[in-house]
Amino acid sequence: MSVKTAAKKNSPIRLGAGDKVFYTVNTIFLALMALIVLYPLYFIVIASISDPDAVLGGRVVLYPVQLTLDGFRKILERADIWRGYLNTIIYTLLTVVLSLVVTIPAGWALSRRTLPGKKAFMIYFIIPMFFGGGLIPFYNVMSSLGLVNTMWSIVLPSILSVWNLFMTKTFFESSIPDGLIEAAKIDGAGEYRVFTSLVLPLSKAILAVMALYYAIGQWNSYFNAMIFLQDETMYPLQLVLKEILIASESTVGGSGETILEQFRLANQIKYVSVIVSSVPVLLLYPFVQKYFSQGVMIGSLKG
Repeated sequence: MSVKTAAKKNSPIRLGAGDKVFYTVNTIFLALMALIVLYPLYFIVIASISDPDAVLGGRVVLYPVQLTLDGFRKILERADIWRGYLNTIIYTLLTVVLSLVVTIPAGWALSRRTLPGKKAFMIYFIIPMFFGGGLIPFYNVMSSLGLVNTMWSIVLPSILSVWNLFMTKTFFESSIPDGLIEAAKIDGAGEYRVFTSLVLPLSKAILAVMALYYAIGQWNSYFNAMIFLQDETMYPLQLVLKEILIASESTVGGSGETILEQFRLANQIKYVSVIVSSVPVLLLYPFVQKYFSQGVMIGSLKG
C-alpha cells in the first residue's frame, strides 16, 4: 500500500453541506429537548432553596433568590420523616431481595423450551396484564390472609411484575447460549448447579436492572400503604410526605398562621419533598448504570 493511499484512508471523513446542516439541526433539536427535560428538575432545586415569596412572585427563573434552607429544616427536623425513611428502606430492601428470588428463577424457567406446560404458564402470567380483580377483591384477599396493617401488605404485592418477568425471560433466551448449558450438563452439572454457577454469574446486567426497577417502584409507592396501613408509625416516606403536604395546606387547627403563610409553607415543602424523596434513588443509579443499558436493551428488544 502506497503512502498516499494510507493517508487517504486515515484522513477524516469530509462532510458535505447537506450533512453539516443535518447535524447542526440535530444538535440544536437535542439541546432543546435536553433543556426541556432538565430545566424542571433544575427549577425544583433552586425553588427549594429560594424564598417562597420570590417563587410565588415568579422571580425564581434561572438562579435562587434570597437563599434559605427553612424548608429543609422544617422537613428534616420532623421525627416522622426519619421514621418514614427507615420504613421505606426496609420495604425496599425486602422487596428487591424477594423480587429477585422470585423473578430471576421464574424468568429462567420460562426461557427453557423443555419446561413442561410452558404455554399454560405463559397464558397464566399474561392474563393479569390485561385483567385485574379490582381494589375491593384485592383488599378482601389481603384481609383474609391477615396482612392488613402489616409490612407484608406493602412488600408481597410488589415482588413480581409480569413485565419484568418477561424482560428477564427474553434476556436469558438471547444471552445464555444453549451450547454452554449442554456443555455444563455433559460435565455433570445438574439444573440447580447450572443455574447458580453458570447462569447467575453471566446475568449481572439483568440482575442490576431488575433490582433498580423494583427498588424505584417500591420507593415511589404509596397507594398500597394508604389502603392497607392504619398505624402511622409504619407509613413509608412517600405517604408521610403526602400527609405533611396536606396538613400544611389545611387552614384548620388554630395554629394562628394566616392562609397566606400556610400557602407559602406548602409551596416550599412541595419542592423540598421532591428532593428529599429523590436523592436516595439518584445515589443508587450510578452503581448500576454500567449494567443498565445492556440489560434493558437485550432484555426488551431481542427475542
